[in-house]
Order: sequence, then structure tokens, then C-alpha cells
Amino acid sequence: MKKIALAIMALVAVAFTFTSCGDTKDDGTLYLYNWTYYTPDSVLQAFEQEFNCKVKVDTFDSNEVMYAKLKAGAKGYDITFPSQDYTSIMINQKMVQKINQAKFTNKNYINPACRNLMTFDPDMQYQVPYYLGMAGIAVNKQKVKNYEKSWNIFARTDLKGHMSMMDDMREVIGDALAYQGLSVNTVDEEKLQTAAELINTEWKPNLVKFDAEGFGKSFASGDFWVCQGYAEVIFGEVPEDKQEDMIDFFIPKEGGPQYLDSMVILKGAKHYDRANDFINFIHRPEIYAMFLDEFRFPGFVNTEADKLRKTVPMYKAEEMENGELKLDVGEDLEKFNEKWETIRFTAN
Repeated sequence: MKKIALAIMALVAVAFTFTSCGDTKDDGTLYLYNWTYYTPDSVLQAFEQEFNCKVKVDTFDSNEVMYAKLKAGAKGYDITFPSQDYTSIMINQKMVQKINQAKFTNKNYINPACRNLMTFDPDMQYQVPYYLGMAGIAVNKQKVKNYEKSWNIFARTDLKGHMSMMDDMREVIGDALAYQGLSVNTVDEEKLQTAAELINTEWKPNLVKFDAEGFGKSFASGDFWVCQGYAEVIFGEVPEDKQEDMIDFFIPKEGGPQYLDSMVILKGAKHYDRANDFINFIHRPEIYAMFLDEFRFPGFVNTEADKLRKTVPMYKAEEMENGELKLDVGEDLEKFNEKWETIRFTAN
């Protein structure tokens, strides 16, 4: 895990800058470490009012950054939200503690299908699903009129200079694997090399760049016409009155990597009881419906909440049927790192 090791080294110097207010006295606070664009203010305010506390949020933009910061020794966070491949790593490395099942009274609202995805923790002893989703492709319909809903749209030379893909090796390489009819968790060296060659020779020459977060603003401004990424980033940047005419967001027909982000309570969390209250609160149907409405997410994880929503989701849960959950590939992650270096850090 070379990429993670380097990130840990870079973060050691700042690892202890985030600390809670007291070791023995409850400071009336809950500390979340969550993804950008992922924590509705309305939900936080409702929790603060009901439980008479203050919620503070710090953010990250990749699992690697989150994991590396915590491994480097960052203290003070109570809950974080890893994707499934990193959830399993953190459970195995004893970085998280068990959920208080007595406080998890809203457990019955979790879609039973989630258990099939959490093969290493189906009873939710250590993790509680937050959201199941997929990155897809956003096309500016005003700029691009005819297109196939396939990952191979990035091979179109007529769109060169107006497209971007994510700065995320498991997503991009996973897309290429799915396009070739392979599992996104493939670790066979020859198949990974073929996927990397597809990206380097067919897709990358047409991209402006690999972009983790700024693609939403570039899409909204009209600079990028085709972007791989998360729907909420695109919709979050385009004014609501322009979205219908401008955005076509879809999950390519070949499928691709799914992510199941879960809430976990970190080992050493100073506000364990409050963290359990928050996790249970999130899955109260009327509260989770607020989460769905804020981001217009599909309601796969909490189907009862989905019945209460007031908005139309940016994409439907059924569109994810061809997707495949990204799993922890262990030491074989280094193979992805090696291929990614030839993609991300090598000139065309």
C-alpha cells in the first residue's frame, strides 16, 4: 500500500492537531469526520436541538486521506464514514469499536439487501450503512447531442479537451475493468495491465485532467462537457433552474464500482454514547428522508425513508443493478497503485 504509506508519512506532522476539548469531562460535542458534500446542515441542526449538543464536522475527499490521517494518529473524531473496502480494513485493524445494539432501535429500517453487501459484518456489529451509490457520467446535453451511455464515451476524440475523470484509482481502473466485462475487484496482473492500457491509449488522451472535486464547477461553467463523478457534485454546482436542460447523469450500461459508505465509531471515541445516538437518529425514517431530499440520493439503504421523500432522485437505485461493490483486495491493492502511477503520473 505504497500510496497509503506515503500519505501517512505526510500526515504525521499534523496528526495531533485535532483534539477534543477534554479527556474526562463531556464537552457536549460530537465530532464527525465525513466526506465533502455529505452532511446535511438540517440533519445536524435537528440532532443538536434534540440532544442538546454541538456537532462539529471535518471533511475528507478520499478514503486514502481519511485512513492515512487516522493511522498517523489523529485523535478527537467520534464517527467516520469509510467505504466498504476501507470499512473492512479498519475493522480488521481494530480501529473501530462495536455499535451499541441496545441503542440501535432503528436497525429494522435498514434494507435487508444491505446485509448481502456487508459479507464480513452482516449483523452490523461494527458498521451501519449510510449510503449505497455509484459514480457515473454527467453529460452537458447542450454541448453533446448524440452519445452512447457507456464508459467508452471517453474514447471520443471529438470531445477531446472537454472531459474529465475522477482522481481515484479504484474508480477509474474499475470503470475500465467493467467496460471490458471484468470484475471491478480483478487483481490478475494481465487483466489490470489491459485495463490500464485502455485508459492510457483510448481515454486519457481526450481528458483535460483527472479531477477529484473541481469537476462540478468546471461542468457548471461549460468548460467540461462530460465528467465522470458523483452526481451530487454536479447537481450541487449547477443552478436548479438549469439542471433539467443541462444535465444528463447516468450509470453506464456496463456497470462499475459501487460504494457502500458506513458509519463507524472510532476506537477511543470520547463521545461513544452520543455517537450511538447519532447513528440511530440518522436512520429514523423522517430524518433519513431529509438526507435523501438534501442530496436527491436514491433511497436503497433505508426504503421506509424513501417513501417519505419529497424530491426525485438524481438517479434510481435500479440503475445500480449492474454495479459491483468495491472490496478490500488486501496486498493486491499495490497492483492498482502501480497501474495508477502509469496512468496518473505519466504524460500522454
